Amino acid sequence: MTAETSQTLDRGLRVLKLLADTDHGLTVTELSTRLGVNRTVVYRLLATLEQHALVRRDLGGRARVGLGVLRLGRQVHPLVREAALPALRSLAEDIGATAHLTLVDGTEALAVAVVEPTWTDYHVAYRAGFRHPLERGAAGKAILSARQQPPIDPGYTLTHGELEAGASGAAAPLIGVTGVEGSVGVVMLADTVPERVGPRVMDAAREVSEALR
Repeated sequence: MTAETSQTLDRGLRVLKLLADTDHGLTVTELSTRLGVNRTVVYRLLATLEQHALVRRDLGGRARVGLGVLRLGRQVHPLVREAALPALRSLAEDIGATAHLTLVDGTEALAVAVVEPTWTDYHVAYRAGFRHPLERGAAGKAILSARQQPPIDPGYTLTHGELEAGASGAAAPLIGVTGVEGSVGVVMLADTVPERVGPRVMDAAREVSEALR
């Protein structure tokens, strides 16, 4: 902690992170142990967070993340989209294909930002809000590849015809972004993806990852 930071706010945020990492909630005693503070401090933190609906406590006294977090979460996609747009624009113009940022939403892949190239005669229409199973398409498979490997650069994923007949895709996962699971990719009307596209998609994914850290 430095002179410019708030110890109370830091503890409150740590409480939320601890609760977000458990499905069954935590007791005051468990939070006290993990935070290294006494129970009175934890009671005060929980009471404040409850007032803002960020924490709720069940009848057994276990604290869990509250529904107020959902209201904050609704603002995440616009912020992530804004941070990713410069890299997506560059990718779309460079490759001449539709570029997209895709995030995990439950068991599905959700396109939250899409940029189409300005100079091509035709390109694949791909809209923000498009959903598909994580197991299909380059965007979802790239995300799954990152789950199966250590948190290093897992490369890129290529697919053909899995989401749209005649279309090929390339995508690379976001790496090292806390709380965000997603990928950056392109989709194009081609039987195969040109060799340079995969590495270029990886570069764009790294750019977006750095912008979100």
